[in-house]
Amino acid sequence: MITVVVIVIVVLVIGVAAGVIVSMKSTSTSSVESTSSVSSSSIGELTASTTISSFSKPIQIVAAENFWGSLVSQLAGVHGNVTSIVSDPNTDPHEYQSNPADAIAIANAKLVIINGMDYDTWASLLINASDTPGQIVLDAQQIVGLTNGQIATVNPHLWYSPWYVNDTVHAMFNALVMIDPTDTAYFTSNYASLNSSLYQDYMQAEQQMRMEYGGNSSVVVGGVLRYYSGGTNITATESIVQFLANATGLNIITPVPFMFAVAEGNDPSPADIATFEQQLSGGNQSVRCLVYNIQTVMPVAQQIKVTATEYQVPITFVSETIQPPNLTFQAWQQGQVAGLANCLNSVALGN
Repeated sequence: MITVVVIVIVVLVIGVAAGVIVSMKSTSTSSVESTSSVSSSSIGELTASTTISSFSKPIQIVAAENFWGSLVSQLAGVHGNVTSIVSDPNTDPHEYQSNPADAIAIANAKLVIINGMDYDTWASLLINASDTPGQIVLDAQQIVGLTNGQIATVNPHLWYSPWYVNDTVHAMFNALVMIDPTDTAYFTSNYASLNSSLYQDYMQAEQQMRMEYGGNSSVVVGGVLRYYSGGTNITATESIVQFLANATGLNIITPVPFMFAVAEGNDPSPADIATFEQQLSGGNQSVRCLVYNIQTVMPVAQQIKVTATEYQVPITFVSETIQPPNLTFQAWQQGQVAGLANCLNSVALGN
């Protein structure tokens, strides 16, 4: 048992160092080459040998969304001042429109974190418009090695993948050390604490869910374990749950075009709607749970929820951004994983 836990910690907590990308804007006072892209290992080298242009403490940090903002805030601690732009639980992040205050915040930031995957294009536009010298931009899409050519076919909700979370946290840590090498020991301590908390608070629960409900078929991408498959059938109104299902080995049977259409605010095809309703008509013996995204509310999704209730399919709810916003990232995910576990277990309990 001890060996299994150690292996899981190595896989889930340490993350993958390769493929981390950092964009650094040009600056006349920095010895770093302008518009450079460096790997995670290179960041460590730069920290020891490169002087980043002067900055005022605490480090001004902007995260396009509060899930990335919570993580970088826990790493930066007292040495960072984090602004998370998208945090309103009543807002669909896919439809967010920036404002002048957002532009000012990004222009004044030393470190900016975005999701990429066309999820927060508004942020990329503001970054390019401000062209702030010496600014470091972390793009989660680039960090985890996804290309622009994959945007149309890959789920953009990267923060639901424990592997991608670890990759991005690792890049955040390296960026903070690059900006403020004198506080490396402080950031290192926070990094260790955050990794431990991520595992203990929710990644461990995902592993336990996989053991009980998931499949054992593992998929390796680029030499790295990326997901499991072949487990209990679930359905979802939106693609947000795909990476969570990957981590737990659950089998989403919802038509993929249906989930991506709702995620983008489009109406699914009549054929996909009919397929989804037919899947639910089998009741909780064929589908153990419906995962419903409360921040992407469309009439078709609401109707699916009604249909699930009619056929006694249990429902659990997830959100795009941290809710309530004052929770930490891991506390939020802990609640959502627990909700999914209860949904899966409700049939066994006869609820």
